[in-house]
Amino acid sequence: MSQPASPFPDRGPSGRRTAKGSLSSTAAKRVERPAPLRQVVYEALAELIINRTLEPGQHLVEADLAEYLGVSRQPVREALQRLQSEGWVDLRPAQGAFVHLPTEEEADQLLSVRGVLETHSAKLAAGRATEEDVKRLWDLQKTGLEALAEQDTEGLVAANAALHAFITELSGNAVLAELIGLVDRRVRWYYTPIARPRGQDAWHEHDELIHAIANQNVESAEKIMAKHTERTRQAYHERPEAPRS
Repeated sequence: MSQPASPFPDRGPSGRRTAKGSLSSTAAKRVERPAPLRQVVYEALAELIINRTLEPGQHLVEADLAEYLGVSRQPVREALQRLQSEGWVDLRPAQGAFVHLPTEEEADQLLSVRGVLETHSAKLAAGRATEEDVKRLWDLQKTGLEALAEQDTEGLVAANAALHAFITELSGNAVLAELIGLVDRRVRWYYTPIARPRGQDAWHEHDELIHAIANQNVESAEKIMAKHTERTRQAYHERPEAPRS
């Protein structure tokens, strides 16, 4: 049976999409239990922000989010407060909650730091990867290419994150892995709008990187990853919706 059309408008008075408008276009995502409810709701809302179901600058209405997740408003309110403390949500007096709208400088700082960390990660990985590790990298590459062929943005973002995460794992450096983990979610957030336009070049660079790691060419792996992350940073600033000076 087809679902009835949402009675709520897609846009609020400001012209921005409302949470109800965004969520009505996707299947309801009831949260799973018995994990602590506030944590599950927090994770669900964070993922909706990261994958841009809830867009930067979008108004977040507690009642709409609670209905979509199948929970009461209290855990939603708690989750929004936590997301605000982590910089994902802005709470504005007398206006409510809004998805944070990152500045170009914020994105540039994070993507620059990510480049430094992942470049070192690739260097270490090239010196430690086994034949089995390289086989796993090619499997991850195949998954990314399949997502690219299907123009699947969510699949591209997930495959890109998985490949980079495995290279980090191969580095064998726990401190480096922890630091990269701290920025991973925001990297995915910034990467989502450029995953498809950057796709062909990005996965070609991944191919070059895997070859360098397979050949245990430490210097080449380091240079390729530095080039790769820098091009991603540039692509973010060149995206169509980026502010123009």
